[in-house]
Amino acid sequence: MIVVTAGHVDHGKTSLLQALTGTHTAHLPEEKKRGLTIDLGYAYLPVENDTLGFIDVPGHQKFLSNMLAGLGSLQHALLVVSAEEGIKPQTDEHLRILTLLAFQHIMVVLTKADRAEPDHIQQLIVELKQRYACLATAPFFITSAHSGQGIDDLKQHLIRLKSENAPITKPFRYAIDRVFTVKGAGVVVTGTAVAGRVKVGDELSFSGGAMVRVKQIHAQNQPSEQGCAGQRLALNLANADKATIKRGDWLTELPLDNATLRITVELTPLLSLKPSTVVHLYHYASHITAKMNLLNTEQAVGNGQFFAEIILDEPLHIAFGDKLILRSGDDSQTLAGARVLEIYAPKRHKRTPQRLEYLARLACAADYPQRLALYTQQNAVEREKLAWLEQMFSADLDGSDTLTYGKWLYTDVFQQQLQQQIVAKLADYHAQHNDQIGVTKARLYRIAALHQSEPLVYHIIDQLLADKRLNQTRGWLHLPDHRIEFNQDEWQKWAMIQPLFAATHHALWVREIAEALSADETAIRHLLYKAGKLGYLVPIVKDRFLLHEHIVDFAQRIKGIIAEQGDISVNQLRDELQYGRKLTVQLIEYFDRSGFLRRKGNVHLLRDQDIY
Repeated sequence: MIVVTAGHVDHGKTSLLQALTGTHTAHLPEEKKRGLTIDLGYAYLPVENDTLGFIDVPGHQKFLSNMLAGLGSLQHALLVVSAEEGIKPQTDEHLRILTLLAFQHIMVVLTKADRAEPDHIQQLIVELKQRYACLATAPFFITSAHSGQGIDDLKQHLIRLKSENAPITKPFRYAIDRVFTVKGAGVVVTGTAVAGRVKVGDELSFSGGAMVRVKQIHAQNQPSEQGCAGQRLALNLANADKATIKRGDWLTELPLDNATLRITVELTPLLSLKPSTVVHLYHYASHITAKMNLLNTEQAVGNGQFFAEIILDEPLHIAFGDKLILRSGDDSQTLAGARVLEIYAPKRHKRTPQRLEYLARLACAADYPQRLALYTQQNAVEREKLAWLEQMFSADLDGSDTLTYGKWLYTDVFQQQLQQQIVAKLADYHAQHNDQIGVTKARLYRIAALHQSEPLVYHIIDQLLADKRLNQTRGWLHLPDHRIEFNQDEWQKWAMIQPLFAATHHALWVREIAEALSADETAIRHLLYKAGKLGYLVPIVKDRFLLHEHIVDFAQRIKGIIAEQGDISVNQLRDELQYGRKLTVQLIEYFDRSGFLRRKGNVHLLRDQDIY
């Protein structure tokens, strides 16, 4: 368990911890010289088979950013108030921050009791309880580091405290607040474990982009084979470069590729806030600037709860439920606390009634199953992103009502809605183009569900085909009752045209067919385009056609080449088909337009292998 101190400068936080633990937490020369804490200091108290950890945070307003870095994942706090001086500016500010961060257990420690009269101390206790509702039931301890008064009582109370229910079963997540090198050991980082557990030998993702290995662990200032959530840890890292590590970086068990620049939060302001405000944002050991935009009000008044979008000036690795502190643009006063609801906030349609209702339900959701139902009600959710958002192992994400395909999670309701949308869009297409047999799978994806995952939509289309709600004729998708056919005269003409195509693997022009049959060119053109709509022919450019069977054969050859070497060029396809360069270019550009291939520089990559 870790306990954080808070309170005004020179109210005796460091001296209190020295009396409790025997350790003076000032570690910087400047701190010792000036007699105040600038950076975070740490002390430890061994108790039976455990160790209590203490973080001594700065009290001076100038050093508030360091104080905030110590509070990100903690739940127990000692609010230190000098019995001699009473309530001061940082007493008020630190208590507000503890409240905004939803600390579960705040203990009030009145220090320097040997310098104040008992009546004065009792009046101070009454004042603190009356001024701050959150302290009405808090335990109070009257102490003096100089005389030792009350130190044992406080120590025994801390020993009796049960450790908070740290999320040990979740993936390991660790915020770095210091980095240094130790001769003979290498790079060492220190920080607080937010969740999970880590063992010597584990490989972790580093937010700088690399994987690092844990060589040694000090947990609560003691050598250990493992560390867990709620502990102060020093980790000796292999494969780490000190120059690339900074305060605010993360080590996690999950992949660290989900940094975000736009989040949605539930805001609890201390002061009235304008619709758009530049803020300093504190998240664990990170401190950046950002822009806050209110979503459901024109002005957020103090002590209410509101929804806001925050656009970060630098990407952060944030998860659902993380606590934030927002301070003014000049970083002089605390404006609000915030709880993260979304880490990929939308850029458009942010304030619609449906959107705000969704946020309200998300903010009230009591647990992960309820949130999962909200996430998947209108969208498929990518498993890896969901794992990061909820800080859960991938194997634990599936819900009782969720369906899975590949990396996606979704509900049966979502699947039915998407199927209905695809069928409806195809029906609209038939109504507008009743002379065409249908569309390719890639075209149907673009007109029906472009905002969804392409592989997932193809999977849904395959289900519709299997259920006979869609039909496929020579590669063209259409509704079962949609038909276009040759009339008797057209069938007779097609019987003469088809052998001309079958006799060659080359594309034929309308003019060539008309001359071969001594027929009117316009009539032949209309017939060939109708054959194209029926799926017998494919117009690779205007008035130039290939048999659909030939197109399928060429597509299979292209798949084989790409399977061997990853891509295909115009010259390679020319050599494979023994075509001229012009016809080869026309053919490969047709494959690009149809969605079968996509061009990248001078080569073409496979885009949708299921078209042919």
